[in-house]
Amino acid sequence: MQVYKGLDIITNKISPQEQTLCRHHMISFVDPLVSNYTVVDFRNKAAALIEDIFAREKIPIVVGGTNYYIESLLWKVLVDTKEKTSPSPGRAADRRVELEQLDGRELHCRLSHVDPEMAAKLHPHDKRKVARSLQVFEETGIPHSEFLHRQREEEGGGPLGGPLKYPNSCILWLYADQAALDERLDKRVDDMVAAGLLEELRDFHRRYNQEKVAENCQDYQHGIFQSIGFKEFHEYLITEGKCPQETSALLLEKGIQALKLVTKRYARKQNKWVRNRFLRRPGPNVPPVYGLQVSDRSQWDEDVLKPALQIVESFIQGQQPSADPVKMESEINEDKRSHHVCELCNRVIIGDREWAVDLCIVPV
Repeated sequence: MQVYKGLDIITNKISPQEQTLCRHHMISFVDPLVSNYTVVDFRNKAAALIEDIFAREKIPIVVGGTNYYIESLLWKVLVDTKEKTSPSPGRAADRRVELEQLDGRELHCRLSHVDPEMAAKLHPHDKRKVARSLQVFEETGIPHSEFLHRQREEEGGGPLGGPLKYPNSCILWLYADQAALDERLDKRVDDMVAAGLLEELRDFHRRYNQEKVAENCQDYQHGIFQSIGFKEFHEYLITEGKCPQETSALLLEKGIQALKLVTKRYARKQNKWVRNRFLRRPGPNVPPVYGLQVSDRSQWDEDVLKPALQIVESFIQGQQPSADPVKMESEINEDKRSHHVCELCNRVIIGDREWAVDLCIVPV
């Protein structure tokens, strides 16, 4: 979300003062009204910057954030249909948005006809992924699943995608005990409010969203409008000044508590992504992941800064760091995309683990 201009507080952008300490990229360069900026666009621009930094004999540091975007830089896991076709400007990305407006089951049925393998791995309710797979086929004539097979069959590829693009990379994973992390995230929301979050949201709503709300065409699923912290204040923003002050105060508190909840939920999701997509990633082409404990910020220098500098310095010199990378066993027997249908409740269930805990299945 930090690629978009605006909402600096809610997206937790680094301050201008901090940006003067070292050069930063990929911040505040996409117009907030652009709704079709994709991970492929991000990957292409960031990859060019990385190559430029390498050409200047510097070391790029990717900081995040959204681990899916980081994964797109490290491994060949995306399908870029723009390389296959030359549609009119904006048409390609807009097509997925058009498809997402259709009924989920209709979309899934269409995908089943052109790419049954991909359809079997996606839930009909996952409209965004189903629409993306349909878009890939419409624009290339090649099933999405076929592109993924080709990636995995490349030298260095594996079950989760194509080969590692930067073989001499390493990952520093800053993690905290859950209780400490939850407390810190709650405080971050309070600090955002104190820093002027409400003024930022009011101004952004007035300039970019108020007219959409009036026309009942607001969209909190694409672009910067899907940012955590904007849609949570929807009721407060559209009723402020139009309802009793007590009601407005209640809606404000409701928005703040919702923001705290989704922020903590997102942090859990990101940690899960690190474990499943980085630490448990099968195959040899996985950068080492070094865990740095950040529960006690008073021990930052000892627990984080010094170990991180030692690890990076060792990599620069081509040596093995004294710290051991985090190790987790790959869950090679679990298929997260297996397709099941519960005949008792007529539900589609994706994944072995979800199927195993289906409440309708009663052992006999």
